[in-house]
Amino acid sequence: MTALMNNFVECVWPVGAQLGEGPVWSATEQALWFVDIKGQAIHRYHEPSGARDSWPAPAQPGFILPARDGGFVCGLKTGLHRFDPETGAFSPLHQVEPDKPGNRLNDGFVDSRGYLWFGSMDDEERAPTGALYQLTDRGCIRRDDGYVITNGPAESPDGRTLYHTDTLARTIYAFARAEDGVLSDKRVFARIETGYPDGPIVDSMGYVWTGLYGGWGVARYAPDGKLIGKLELPCANVTKAAFGGEDLRTLYITTAWKGLDDRQRAEQPLAGGLFRARVAVAGRQQGQIAHGL
Repeated sequence: MTALMNNFVECVWPVGAQLGEGPVWSATEQALWFVDIKGQAIHRYHEPSGARDSWPAPAQPGFILPARDGGFVCGLKTGLHRFDPETGAFSPLHQVEPDKPGNRLNDGFVDSRGYLWFGSMDDEERAPTGALYQLTDRGCIRRDDGYVITNGPAESPDGRTLYHTDTLARTIYAFARAEDGVLSDKRVFARIETGYPDGPIVDSMGYVWTGLYGGWGVARYAPDGKLIGKLELPCANVTKAAFGGEDLRTLYITTAWKGLDDRQRAEQPLAGGLFRARVAVAGRQQGQIAHGL
């Protein structure tokens, strides 16, 4: 991996997120959006100016992603909501699991066809009540289940493979995906030994990057599941990365201080910060939600 990146990782915003997650690059704004799940906040970092903006969320936000018709969709503990940055208002869009009040929504992404994919999970991180969903014009469809903590998913450049993470099982799975989103051939893509795999993303070469919660960095895997290398960070709980910048070669990375004791937090003063590093391989353009709105 050293051939793909320099060794300089900088903290661009020591925001101190309790559970920073879901970074997503907005090319039109030249800005990086992300959430603090436990801090119940939405954050925006404007790359050219360095400006920082934050909004309170009415419930725990698992992700924020752009919609093709403007604005954003945010996955809250209470379901999918529209979010208007101009007013800071949240408008209900879909109740996902009204029968599971102990669950919350977690990580999500938009695929190249404009479909939103996201997971649910037990907020206590104990019971396998979580599932993987796809938002379609027919509503939210459950595509897989049996997870305690879901993360991802992400797709291969050709759109035929979907990756999804079972964090507590320390496993990233790969699925064959049909054009309409139907999944099949679930198989182990990679098992993680150091830390817990958090949010995955895929670069333009088809390599999978994953944050390592408790693993002090971001790992990169070849399309065949082989570990290629690791980008080290100065804090243990690394959640997810996103490609940004004009050339999509700036890797933005969210982190968390959740789970650290007082001594560990003192030793990791930047835990919960937003980091970035320049890499030699480009990412892929973020999709925009076009279905189910």
